[in-house]
Amino acid sequence: MKLRIAGLSKESVVDGPGIRYVIFAQGCLHNCRGCHNPNTHPIDGGYLVELDEIYNDIINNKFIDGVTFSGGDPFVQIDEFIELAKRLKKHNINIMCYTGYIYEDIIKHEKYKEILNYLDTLVDGKFILERKTLKKPYVGSDNQRIIDVQKSLKQNKIIEVKW
Repeated sequence: MKLRIAGLSKESVVDGPGIRYVIFAQGCLHNCRGCHNPNTHPIDGGYLVELDEIYNDIINNKFIDGVTFSGGDPFVQIDEFIELAKRLKKHNINIMCYTGYIYEDIIKHEKYKEILNYLDTLVDGKFILERKTLKKPYVGSDNQRIIDVQKSLKQNKIIEVKW
């Protein structure tokens, strides 16, 4: 199985709490005006990498506090990211994911909802240039939420993380 990616950041401190291994998925259908990563939008851009290669690189990196799925939008390659998330969870690795979709729509979509079982944190919502903010950590615009996925699933309502 292969992932189409725009790139990797093996030790990032800006894409979630602690030191994160970040996978920048290639492909995004949202095309938000002012996007920080517009080069990740073309579905056929970037390059292919074996899922096993990324997985092995992550589990052998002893310096990270977690993994962040970013993009583009990882939901464009949902099957591949579900598979990677399943494997990482067997090692109890913290997983954060960014998407332009909102939680309320994700839980209505069978395949998208499946990945929630493996995520710790979800940053949802499109980037809105007019609502750009530097006051809220790990988001680009103040409409985006940082959701504690496991608590939200258990309580059947959105529980936002307060960092």
